[in-house]
Amino acid sequence: MDHQNKPQTRRSLKRKLEQEFEEDKSGPCKAAVVESRRTHQDIIRDVRIHVDVLNTCISFTEAHRAAAKCSAQLLSEIAMNEDIVDLIVECGAVPALVKQIQTPPLLAESDPIPFEYEVQKACAFALGLIAVKAEHQQLVVDAGALPCLVNLLKMHKDGCNSREMNGVIRKAADAITNLAHENARIKTRIRTEGGIPPLVQLLEYHDIKVQRSAAGALRTLAFKNDENKNQIVECNALPTLVLMLSSEDVTVHYEAVGVIGNLVHSSPNIKKDVLLAGALQPVIRLLSSSCLESQREAALLIGQFAAADSDCKVHIVQRGAVPPLIEMLTSSDVQLKEMSAFALGRLAQDTHNQVGIVQSGGIVPLLSLLDSKGGPLQHNSAFALYGLAENEDNVVDLIKTGGVQKLLEGEFIAQPTKDCVAKTLKRLEEKIHGRALNHLLYLMRTAAKAVQKRVALALAHLCAPNDRKTIFVDNNGLELLLGLLESKSFKQQKDGSEALYKLATKGTSLSSVDAAPVSPTPQVYLGEQYVNNPTLSDVTFLVEGKRFYAHRICLLASSDAFRAMFDGGYRERDAKDVEIPNIRWDVFVLMMRYIYTGSVTVEIDHAQELLRAADQYLLEGLKRLCEYAIAQDISVEDVMLMYELAEAFNATTLRETCLLFILEQFERISTKPWCGRLIQRVIPDLRNFFVSALVKCYDSNVSSPLWPLD
Repeated sequence: MDHQNKPQTRRSLKRKLEQEFEEDKSGPCKAAVVESRRTHQDIIRDVRIHVDVLNTCISFTEAHRAAAKCSAQLLSEIAMNEDIVDLIVECGAVPALVKQIQTPPLLAESDPIPFEYEVQKACAFALGLIAVKAEHQQLVVDAGALPCLVNLLKMHKDGCNSREMNGVIRKAADAITNLAHENARIKTRIRTEGGIPPLVQLLEYHDIKVQRSAAGALRTLAFKNDENKNQIVECNALPTLVLMLSSEDVTVHYEAVGVIGNLVHSSPNIKKDVLLAGALQPVIRLLSSSCLESQREAALLIGQFAAADSDCKVHIVQRGAVPPLIEMLTSSDVQLKEMSAFALGRLAQDTHNQVGIVQSGGIVPLLSLLDSKGGPLQHNSAFALYGLAENEDNVVDLIKTGGVQKLLEGEFIAQPTKDCVAKTLKRLEEKIHGRALNHLLYLMRTAAKAVQKRVALALAHLCAPNDRKTIFVDNNGLELLLGLLESKSFKQQKDGSEALYKLATKGTSLSSVDAAPVSPTPQVYLGEQYVNNPTLSDVTFLVEGKRFYAHRICLLASSDAFRAMFDGGYRERDAKDVEIPNIRWDVFVLMMRYIYTGSVTVEIDHAQELLRAADQYLLEGLKRLCEYAIAQDISVEDVMLMYELAEAFNATTLRETCLLFILEQFERISTKPWCGRLIQRVIPDLRNFFVSALVKCYDSNVSSPLWPLD
């Protein structure tokens, strides 16, 4: 996981150069070069004049040096406007600037050098500004700038020591940084030109700004370039870089930790060398730095160290890395949160670290970051939680803080994050037994009400089917869920309905409410040919003025209602004609067809009337068929009517199907004005159903859903 953000890094390079320009600006050349009122032609004319001066003033005479200094400084100021950099290049500024950073011959050995270092400093500065634009990097290199810039890095070896010389070295290092940025070919070229050894030596230079610039160049050269990494290490840079990590100057330790981070990335051997050089504790201290950039780099580096081996993970935690990493999770800086979550995720691969992170308060901020709109931050947080869930000692903490609800409800951006969350829930599910389950049951009895509800919700989604009675009947879990349904909070109602629905449908389907009823128990069926057939008919029904020819033997076998009618003391017993006043002809024919054949196709248009008739004549098999047909057509708009229908005719299956539908579709039903009344009506039926079904499943040792689905 390399950490070098391209647009941000480009902007920071430019900002750094601009800040240093303001610090260093001095001398007589103070005219405002680029003003909004000046025309494009004015700027071209001025640039060409300055380029001509640089091309012609190449001796060490005072006049030439003064003119070259002024023109180089003014070109630097113009180059700070990115919109004009292309124009400067088109006017031939690059070869002219390179020519000036080459050392011209002295007139005589004793002659003083006018404006010593100022010209080279201004030219290196201008070249660095031009190289900020990637399309000009190769042009600068092709003009021969690299050998000259590398030579400037070695100026301090001449024994001279001045502020001006330090400025030249610094600008040369900055120019190398900009030339190498995101350019693999130039990074390699700098190495072959001998640029790395002097940069490593400059890490020990007495001037802090030079140290910082040298480290910045090495950081860029080490990024995704294994040969450069190896040479930096071979030049013995690590001891000095480790010392720089403890610098009181934040800009120095920021660059140092950046170099080490790029050296370590994807380089296991260098990672070992860095740890052997003593980098671990200074990096951990940087987690508490006042510099956000240093904190980010340190957190990233901790994550990289933690990938090494289990021992290193443990040592990192023992040395105090966890508290500052957790504190970073609440920062306003997105990248800082991303890096700290990354590091914690790596550390959470160790069993003891998992508990330590939770003990230090890591769960709540990690759960909060699941709401992030940034994919990497969201994923790093999810991965860290996945690690924490591995440890049985963390299960209770994850559940009582609402972790299961967060994982279930989160809107996750990337598929790997969704997969990670699913694995975390599965991991928790597998650990809810024994000690963890007993602890959760204890909380459900004794903890604050909010914690009790969270535990009940989590267990409804994750508990083993065989534990459902223990949790929800014996330990009050069902009442907690039903209480959520009665809450005035829509969120709690929604959570409760989802949990109850999950509880009802959890397990492997063995049978199905939604499947068509099985054939009734075998009995006497005369067959289709005898439906309304006067042959051997011994009773006639009068329905809407029409005669229906029936047979007592078939009716007596069909239900207790007909047996009472024809064997009891009712007047129909001896009547030849029996009037049916409350059933339509079409419906009566369907009912009789069922009695004669044991089956009938129930169309939705007749289902409710046929249900009423089946209930009246105690035809349980026909009732089931009608309930099934009606259940297929339940909608949000009519679920309350269907529930009332089920109650009116004691249609148990239809009532339970309505209850399931209400739980499943609660969010849509909640928009209806009658929702509150409906919920109050169904609570007793929900309670009775769950208690009965849970006890029944427990007694029969069945792990099937209470309401099996297809």
